[in-house]
Amino acid sequence: MKLLTRVLAATALTLALGSAASAKTLVYCSEGSPEGFDPALYTAGTTFDASGHPIYNRLTEFKKGTTEVEPGLAESWEISEDGLQYTFKLRPGVKFHSNDSFTPTREMNADDVIFSFERQGKTDNPYHQYVAGASWEYYNSMSMPELVTSVEKVDDMTVRFTLARPEAPFIANLAMPFASILSKEYADQLAENNQQAQLNQAPIGTGPFEFVAYQSDAVIRYASFDDYWGGVQPIDDLVFAITTDASVRQQRLLAGECHIMSYPNPADLESLQNNADLTVMEQEGLNIGFLAYNTQQAPFDKPEVRRALNMAINKQAIIDAVYQGAGQVAKAPIPPTMWSYNDTLEDDKYDPEAAKAALEEAGVTDLSMKIWAMPVSRPYNPNARRMAELIQSDFGAIGVNVEIVTYEWGEYLERSSQTDRDGAVLLGWTGDNGDPDNFLAVLLGCDAVGGANRAQWCNEEFNALVQEAKSKPTQEERAELYEEAQVVFKREAPWATIAHSVVYVPMRSNVTGFVQSPLGDMTFDGVDITE
Repeated sequence: MKLLTRVLAATALTLALGSAASAKTLVYCSEGSPEGFDPALYTAGTTFDASGHPIYNRLTEFKKGTTEVEPGLAESWEISEDGLQYTFKLRPGVKFHSNDSFTPTREMNADDVIFSFERQGKTDNPYHQYVAGASWEYYNSMSMPELVTSVEKVDDMTVRFTLARPEAPFIANLAMPFASILSKEYADQLAENNQQAQLNQAPIGTGPFEFVAYQSDAVIRYASFDDYWGGVQPIDDLVFAITTDASVRQQRLLAGECHIMSYPNPADLESLQNNADLTVMEQEGLNIGFLAYNTQQAPFDKPEVRRALNMAINKQAIIDAVYQGAGQVAKAPIPPTMWSYNDTLEDDKYDPEAAKAALEEAGVTDLSMKIWAMPVSRPYNPNARRMAELIQSDFGAIGVNVEIVTYEWGEYLERSSQTDRDGAVLLGWTGDNGDPDNFLAVLLGCDAVGGANRAQWCNEEFNALVQEAKSKPTQEERAELYEEAQVVFKREAPWATIAHSVVYVPMRSNVTGFVQSPLGDMTFDGVDITE
């Protein structure tokens, strides 16, 4: 009854490392609150770190520290010669978590896999709208409703996906958090009791840690899952101490109140790196920070207006002030570390006079606009407010009046996805699977308008290139099409591409087993604390 004991103990929700004298507790100072605990409903890395990675597993997984796909809840799979059928053999003996109201009566099987996908793709599934406004943003942005024609149970331990067309990144896509496998038995019990919302609030998965308790904007508690198919964890308890201010996260790390922190202030990196009690990991991020115009809102529906505004942004000044050496100017919508990056693109030149003249030529005068600034630090943008202020100054120099607005993080993400959004939004992306499709289709494809496509931009030429690239069998053929798509992107300028960052993870020197992910994930299975 270890979990029940910890549930009762968690009511105090204390952050002190010594709160459980007999248990080994790892505390992670995270940057924000999750939107919920059903990862398929959301797209934020903050939410995935708190839900998809500790609580759930997927059919395929990414090998730690890489974008290489390895077996997860599926032990193996076969792909038909025409690339349209994927048959997965499930791992036997995988157990689900339990909580005060649910004890599983069976192990994970094909029914759970089918439920986990059909609720996203089938409008008549009773869980399709179990959360008000559920848009299944990832599933839809990746064209999954049109791609997946069926998910069939071959037998209890075998599942077959049939696709409408070949999809090169499909196996990697299934390793992403939206494809996490949930318990159908738990969902059915909740439905019987009219408690469907608990699927998102009291999650049950197969992952290394069981959910214990959550206090909004304060703390999340997890317990090591004794029956985890991947083995018992070295730590007993995992705590997310939600700390939105990077300076406070650092203070807590230095004071020993947390073992690992997210997204330090760039200005503090040198002192952190010189601290003998700490280890600071670093890695070039597979990311992009950008300003997305609403291309359905005049005058931002005109490419010449967007290009003019881009010329007014002093990106090097942003790199110096916001990233402080931990980033580089971005010219393309994908990072230079990713295959198919088109290095021949010419970046927007910084030329305020030319920008002002181009606006006048486009018939735009006395322009006023909003710029949205994120309320949290992200790996692709450590200080969105400061970035917004710098762009506000740059635009002011060409006669454009800017009002900076922001919202709570969950509301920011929801509002910024709406097609009638007023203003250009600062946001960004860290790749989820190492494939260019995860940037170009998910962030800029026509299917993603009203979702992850914050520019609300649907360009048929760009979209056709990206869709064709998915169907090609070789990376060389795909890369050629993606490079063409980047040329279209640069010409049409739905974003101002700002920066690619270096990602740092500071931790206490007694933390062992932590592996930094190129995908930006914070995962704690296998992590230990030495005495």
